Amino acid sequence: MSAIQNTGEQLLRLLASRGVAFFFVNSGTDFPSLVEALARSRDESLPAPKTLLVPHENVAVGMAYGVTLVSGTPQAVMVHVNVGTANALCGLINASRENIPMLLAAGRTPWMEKGSPASRSLNIHWAQEMFDQAGIVREHVKWDYELRSGEQLETVLDRALAIAQSEPQGPVYLSLPREVLAQPAPMAADTPVQRAALPPNPNPAVMTELARQFAQASKPLIITSRAGREPEAVGLLARLASEWAVPVVEFRPRHLSLPNTHAMHGGYEVGPWLGTADLIVVLDCDVPWIPSQGEPALGVPIIQVGSDPLFARYPVRGFRSDQTIQASPAAFLRGLLEAVATEQPDAGRLEARRQRVIEAGRSRRAALASAIETGRARSPMSMVAVSHAIGQALEAAGGEAVVVNEYSLQPAALRLEQPGSYFGSSPVGGLGWGLPAALGVKLARPQALVVAALGDGCYAFANPLACHHAAAMHGIAVLTVVMDNGGYGAVERATRAMYPQGHAASGGDMPLVSLSPMPDFARVIESCGGWGERVDHAQDLPGALQRAIHQVSREKRQALLHVRCS
Repeated sequence: MSAIQNTGEQLLRLLASRGVAFFFVNSGTDFPSLVEALARSRDESLPAPKTLLVPHENVAVGMAYGVTLVSGTPQAVMVHVNVGTANALCGLINASRENIPMLLAAGRTPWMEKGSPASRSLNIHWAQEMFDQAGIVREHVKWDYELRSGEQLETVLDRALAIAQSEPQGPVYLSLPREVLAQPAPMAADTPVQRAALPPNPNPAVMTELARQFAQASKPLIITSRAGREPEAVGLLARLASEWAVPVVEFRPRHLSLPNTHAMHGGYEVGPWLGTADLIVVLDCDVPWIPSQGEPALGVPIIQVGSDPLFARYPVRGFRSDQTIQASPAAFLRGLLEAVATEQPDAGRLEARRQRVIEAGRSRRAALASAIETGRARSPMSMVAVSHAIGQALEAAGGEAVVVNEYSLQPAALRLEQPGSYFGSSPVGGLGWGLPAALGVKLARPQALVVAALGDGCYAFANPLACHHAAAMHGIAVLTVVMDNGGYGAVERATRAMYPQGHAASGGDMPLVSLSPMPDFARVIESCGGWGERVDHAQDLPGALQRAIHQVSREKRQALLHVRCS
């Protein structure tokens, strides 16, 4: 292989050799060495990850996030010095709270005022320098460093990726001065000098005791929001729930952890189960219930499980934990299944548990069907009716489909069965995540029909022009469904909950909620060569979804439906 010309080129080769498939970039004046390296890589067929220019930093981070949701492997993003880092921060906070491994790199304004080809050459190079550029992101990354020399890049990059992938996973930050990127660099080794730490396994004795509790409990309960981030865990959880008749509630889910057609699926609300449970396993869930709305009974054993079961980076999290088990969901479920295999449960108790969950499921489905019918009859239609229509359209289309949901879609109204077929937003709620993440999911799973279901506010926060521009630049065809209720529904609900008899709730126009007049979202995607349509009535939605799916699946063209909702 030909000699490496500069540290920027070594960065590309190292990323490729370490399994980073995509390098998402929003470039600036700190990038000339990388621009030169990419041109050489193109001309001489040298190793490099697929490098995509993305016209906004938050979009770039969201796309990397989306690829990792599907692949499980960290991707790389690079932005322009401190200002690019600032634009990437919201996406980085989302990645941090959802434990998404990622390398966020940023240029650093040149150190030298003169004397080097990489010295400062523009007036911005003085104003952009900070005493501590990484201070912008330090609370939201596991590790940060400023590269001092091209000689150390291999050690530093391998360390960054190893730390990002060690549990609890998360993003890391590396700043790259322009002088260092221009330096000569040695050839790197083919294998990393450091590797991620192996996750811990649960203690067998603890699993034996927990198996005994499962066998003796009358009303056990499992609560999760993201056990399915490990695809293996979905099948293991389904097996445990079936064999031991345990309801599984997916509370504010970020991954599909159990098919919602499974007989032991307990729905998406924990309230109906919480007060009567006599054993609770919280399986990789940061907020298993809302204390002000209901809590488990005193004395009920609560077992908190996860790679970071105490969520140590949360300043305050007071959920009781009688047994705290540090293990990935899959490792925990394997250990528990092995332990319960030696138990002899009471057949009558198991059957009573099973029938209780099945009957609750029947009631829940009947209520959902009624809500869907009522929502179809309303004008504008309800979000649950829109969600059901999306689900029906995906079933009719057949093939592999992935739904990326930022708040508005109701997962109960869809048939969700396959691991990796549903992703919800980070628990921190940095809006604008959904559409960029959907673009990343499509890059990682190009054969799938990818749907981004968004509220109107979430769509606006996503920098939609930059998203659709990026999709056009790189041929990424996803379907965006914007559920437009004309304002910030979360703000309205929170205000009504706190002040139900207040002036805002009783008045006709609640302050700080309405976004009227709304833009014509279809024209935004049309400006980037995509297909768009507005839907105001329920009877028009199935046909519009069929047309939109045709555009995405057959014409390979990004599409958007602007759907008016109540």
